[in-house]
Amino acid sequence: MDLDSLLQPFQHFGVHLGLSRIVKLLANLGNPHDQVPIIHVAGTNGKGSVCAYLSSVLTEAGYRTGRYTSPHLVDWTERICLNEQPIPSEALCQLILQVQAAIDPDEESPTQFEVITAAAWLYFAQQQVDIAVVEVGLGGRLDATNVCSQPLVTIITSISREHWQQLGPTVADIAREKAGILKPGCPAVVGPLPPDAQKVVLSALNTSASLGDTPPTQEPILELQSPIFTPQPAHQIATGWAEYERIQNLKFKNHNSKTLKYPLALQGQIQLTNSVLALAALEILQEKGWQISEAAIINGMAKTKWPGRMQWVTWKNHKLLIDGAHNPAAAKVLRDYVNTLNPRPKPQSHEGKETTQHSVNWVMGMLSTKEHQDIFQALLRPEDKLYLVPVPDSNSADIAELAKLAGDICPELRFCSTYPDLSLALDAAFTPTDNLVVLCGSLYLIGHFLGMGNE
Repeated sequence: MDLDSLLQPFQHFGVHLGLSRIVKLLANLGNPHDQVPIIHVAGTNGKGSVCAYLSSVLTEAGYRTGRYTSPHLVDWTERICLNEQPIPSEALCQLILQVQAAIDPDEESPTQFEVITAAAWLYFAQQQVDIAVVEVGLGGRLDATNVCSQPLVTIITSISREHWQQLGPTVADIAREKAGILKPGCPAVVGPLPPDAQKVVLSALNTSASLGDTPPTQEPILELQSPIFTPQPAHQIATGWAEYERIQNLKFKNHNSKTLKYPLALQGQIQLTNSVLALAALEILQEKGWQISEAAIINGMAKTKWPGRMQWVTWKNHKLLIDGAHNPAAAKVLRDYVNTLNPRPKPQSHEGKETTQHSVNWVMGMLSTKEHQDIFQALLRPEDKLYLVPVPDSNSADIAELAKLAGDICPELRFCSTYPDLSLALDAAFTPTDNLVVLCGSLYLIGHFLGMGNE
């Protein structure tokens, strides 16, 4: 039996936040999560790349490292990794069968995400990992990963308005859910947050400290007796290299300098922020006695891979940028990156000034639940071209409606059309063009592309 067949019976339960089902299921399995030291990572954007950095460095440092992330791009096995290697399909099938056998037929059935999460905890316990890097699936407070009472470190990467249908309509509501991963006595690393989210997180921590001070701060959490670290973004010092200002007030210092120069393997300005969240967490582990050398950090950062996010691939010998940007904040990051890519001069503007912004051929599909208007506003510019496709096997937005919306938002588009499938849209986008071609809008669409085996 294959993985899809094993997991399909749980699919119709959908998103159903709450901890009661996963707690009972894990208890029936012997509470494997209690055997796994973890770093717990939440956030709207950036949590996947932070997990990738941490997993790569800890593996490089010689630790037996688990990593649990979601969703997958091509195959379920991507979600559960040991030392950067996906779990074998046969092993995951056996784990799913173990989890199924532990489900009490008289209790409410777990969701598909809860089943795969329980399988991850079971795998990490059976493999006796030294540490696991665990990404929140949705929100935080009621997410199935939020069952460990004492993580080594918790991280909140960023907060913006996404999944509001499940988490609440405002950024403050969403922040309240993500802050639910914070635990008494557990150090917290927090990225830059909008004011409404910052207020909620600090309220949860019961401290009047301000996030984002310079230099990086360590503020006591009065009630929880935990430190909060808010590192500033790194400075880019050369192509592919950055410099991080270390946390200055940890008790035990083994560093020769106040800064660390390290390679950045992942693309985009946002990685100057995401990478330091991982580095701050690693420093906290060092203070706790974990042996993570500077060489392991540098080599691990250099080897980090996170497919489907600002990744360069080929389509029929053409260079193609793919990115799973599926919310407005991620779309802005993608557009900012595109604008750095040696833009070709454009005709003079009405003011007589030459512009240097890329014209881009966007190949896009989006789910119906996403903020289509805000995403288009972040991405589209005059003279761009837009090739819209449905997202296969998903709750895809209507591409005709997307085309109308895009035309309303950016009437100066040079071209906008719809295509029944991705191959046709990509062929059209490259026929012929000297524009940059970008495939984006949905991680599911990116996964479909990667599953087509084009490289």
